[in-house]
Amino acid sequence: MGNKMNNIKLKLMFLIPIFASTILLSKIGISEELQVEMLEMSYSPEILYSEVGDKIIWPKSKGHNVEFIAGPAGFSLPKRSKMNKQFDMVLDIPGVYYYWCTPHKGTGMIGLIVVGKDISNKNEISNAKAVGKSKKKLASLIEKLND
Repeated sequence: MGNKMNNIKLKLMFLIPIFASTILLSKIGISEELQVEMLEMSYSPEILYSEVGDKIIWPKSKGHNVEFIAGPAGFSLPKRSKMNKQFDMVLDIPGVYYYWCTPHKGTGMIGLIVVGKDISNKNEISNAKAVGKSKKKLASLIEKLND
């Protein structure tokens, strides 16, 4: 009987880590690809809700780019994307991210991404730099996060 128990314990020692890593890898594999269109003077959607690890894609669009202005603590602002080129980004920190189209920021071409349903940094985002029509638009988008 003691030998059988030792065999069971030994098998469990090997199976539990394998099972745990399978679960972890399956979680990684469920990330999605989400798309934000760059329209004439706006992003669509203007507020994108994603999960940690989702890949966000801004397809190439003539005359537009993506420049991140602010994000949650620990987020390093990436270089702005090149004009007229597709831009991809994976966001791994929950929170609200704020970005704009560099040449059209004054016309209100801004967007927000909410990662992991976490809006705890929305006050910091509402105080981030905004110019021209972006000021009013940012306030409006932040207000929508309260709904």
